[in-house]
Amino acid sequence: MSKQVQSRRLTVPEIVQRKGGEKLVCLTAYTAPMAALLDEHVELLLVGDSVGMVLHGLPTTVGVTLEMMILHGQAVMRGASHALVVVDLPFGSYERSPQQAHESAARLMRETGCQAVKVEAGEGIAETIAFLTARGIPVVGHVGLRPQAAHVDGGFKAKGRTAAERERVLAEAHAADQAGAFALVVEGVASDLADEITRAVRAPTIGIGASPGCDGQILVTDDMLGLFDWTPKFVRRYGKLRQVISDAVASYASDVRSGQFPGEAELYRLRAR
Repeated sequence: MSKQVQSRRLTVPEIVQRKGGEKLVCLTAYTAPMAALLDEHVELLLVGDSVGMVLHGLPTTVGVTLEMMILHGQAVMRGASHALVVVDLPFGSYERSPQQAHESAARLMRETGCQAVKVEAGEGIAETIAFLTARGIPVVGHVGLRPQAAHVDGGFKAKGRTAAERERVLAEAHAADQAGAFALVVEGVASDLADEITRAVRAPTIGIGASPGCDGQILVTDDMLGLFDWTPKFVRRYGKLRQVISDAVASYASDVRSGQFPGEAELYRLRAR
């Protein structure tokens, strides 16, 4: 009896080694079926707190809980067997202290089996990143436009277009890198600033609304597939699934109302003896 060949999951060191090399392909995933579809095409799957807006209809990511992230992280880990899986620490689960962050991250990794966590690199986050990495928890930092800070910023606004903002974002990137983040998501910043960050840090940079010069790119999968009417400027739609789904449901509804579904092919019949 032949053994089934098991896919080997990518590791943190393998992601780090891609710095300056072949571009990293990254996407978000929140469910097992989608993770299974994406897995063979990407190096990194992010279970982002964007799940709150994409799947739960929340206006921002602030309402996402640790329990929600654990639930979706478990689903993605069931669906993916190749990509490295990173799960966001949601708003309120890590900002109070490094100890709080460790408790949340340890629970997240223990209950999902994910390989790393992501934190938004606000003020004082470097100490937290260093605390986590020293205790065996790989960390991805997130600089630039930080969705968890949307209320402070007055919405989702690009960063790094003034001298003061550039200095702050660059300082956050340096701090997260020096603290031990193995990768940095760079979101919604001026392209030349993203290039400067990529050159300045040791960690691979993963751009989203940043620059093609980053070491990799990530998009929210549902945006990329065209499931929403509106998407940010930096999204390129590679599909039009919203219309495909709408057309399919309209056809189903028409068949049900006309009595054409179910038809003979979909019915069960008593077997003749």
